[in-house]
Amino acid sequence: MANSLDNLALPATNASVIDRLRYLIKLSRMTQAKFASRTGVDPSNLSRMLSGRMPVTDAFLNRLVVDLGVSKQWLTQGEGVPFPRDIHARELNTSSDYSGESAISARKGAPVYDINVSAGNANLSREFTDDRIVGFFNLPGVNPDYPLVRVRGNSMSPRLSDGSWVSIRPVSDTAPILWGQIYVVVLDDYRMIKYVRRNADPDKITLHSDNPDYDDIEVRRSDVRSLYLVELILNCEIAI
Repeated sequence: MANSLDNLALPATNASVIDRLRYLIKLSRMTQAKFASRTGVDPSNLSRMLSGRMPVTDAFLNRLVVDLGVSKQWLTQGEGVPFPRDIHARELNTSSDYSGESAISARKGAPVYDINVSAGNANLSREFTDDRIVGFFNLPGVNPDYPLVRVRGNSMSPRLSDGSWVSIRPVSDTAPILWGQIYVVVLDDYRMIKYVRRNADPDKITLHSDNPDYDDIEVRRSDVRSLYLVELILNCEIAI
């Protein structure tokens, strides 16, 4: 079955903020009321914004930027693209001057968790507790707001080898999927790290491994409990 969003065109550069809001609602596959609820705005107020009877507030736009990962410049001015992709899944190859061990600090930097992100039960968010922090990784380019977790297994090899570390960002369930990017996908009984690809059935997603020995997996969107976008891949040893 063809995806009904395949032919959804981006608003023109000179389109209004309202046109871009309407585009985001269509892209989210939600009704207007559900989109309002998921983004923390009263449905009647969203309706008024879209009809021009109420100004689109900067606070609401900022909420969309945070919750959806949308570009503020695109949202307000129509410049660039809605979801810049060049910042995702960057690789940081540290030099001998910055080994994983020397970059560990007591309190400063991104928290490093003793968590295997590619296996385990569904309650990943509940595992981000202080007692699971084994240190803080402090290097330029590593966002201190996102946790660092370990990858086990070889399904994503060679892009992600067994023992790699990744910086992950939780994604709101209202955020559109960035097709072809690497995510931690949390299901009821399992979690895995895969490329997320568009499926011919709009109610499903395809999980793709880098290792050709692994087959693609089809998952119903409704079975996905949470998603974490891989922002950074660390190709170094972190001594914990």
